[in-house]
Amino acid sequence: MVELDKVSYKGWPNCVKISNELIELIVLSDVGPRIIHLAFKGGENLLYENEEDAGQTGGNKWRTYGGHRLWHAPEDIVRTYVPDNFPVQVKLLKDGARFSAPIEANGIQKIVEVHLSESEARVKVNHTMINHSVWPIPLAMWALTVMKAGGKVIVPHPPKFSHDDNLLPTHTLTLWGFTKMDDPRWIWGDKYYSLKQDSSLDYCQKIGSTNTYGWAAYQLGDQVFIKRFGYNPSLTYPDMNCNFETYTDQNMLEVETLGPMVEIQPGKKTEHIEEWSLHKDIKPAVTDAEIDQNILPLV
Repeated sequence: MVELDKVSYKGWPNCVKISNELIELIVLSDVGPRIIHLAFKGGENLLYENEEDAGQTGGNKWRTYGGHRLWHAPEDIVRTYVPDNFPVQVKLLKDGARFSAPIEANGIQKIVEVHLSESEARVKVNHTMINHSVWPIPLAMWALTVMKAGGKVIVPHPPKFSHDDNLLPTHTLTLWGFTKMDDPRWIWGDKYYSLKQDSSLDYCQKIGSTNTYGWAAYQLGDQVFIKRFGYNPSLTYPDMNCNFETYTDQNMLEVETLGPMVEIQPGKKTEHIEEWSLHKDIKPAVTDAEIDQNILPLV
């Protein structure tokens, strides 16, 4: 059974707690929408929280807050970083809730819908952008889940082909100007790559990839967060055809998915869906063989 409760959290008085017998989520409505808390019932929050922003509302400065958020891609200092510092409309549903943000100056309205399974540690997060302006708006939807420090993301490479079977390239691996390929946080496997969060290193790292399998995992101790998402080879994705990106710094690690490039016509919308699951008592996975054994069955 899914329970819906109004709760106060870290100075925000109007949050919605969505829970079943296994897991719980807390979603902010005084700002956002932001999914700020995701945990096994009574357990530690797997999402990063910026304590300096706790309880803050209003103003024109973009705040990190933490948790899961919805953005526009490609990244732009003006359009992407529109502050989400204001109250959102909440509609309670049978298995979750819908959170609708105010319309932005560019005409885009962001909506995040959270649906929790009645009996499993599984969540469906439906992201929507509506164009309320009078002109078409080109963008890609970008869903970022900011994870607590100390873990690592695990990402599958696309399927392999022999030289005789396929002479053409199959996918992209996108680098930023600050990406260091020899950074010790990277683990480069033949079937998977991983990025570890390390608070002792004071510089950031980021990479993007064509993720044809449509999943990524974040492992923190013996807990694993799985995110599943779509990929359509006939569509074009932002950032040199990335539908997945990951970023880390001293405080956190982001598990990011991207939808295809679209042009939203006036009065129309576009959607981007993720499916999440939580797992515990999972053995650490570093090598390809360990990931095959410990992580892949969870997907």
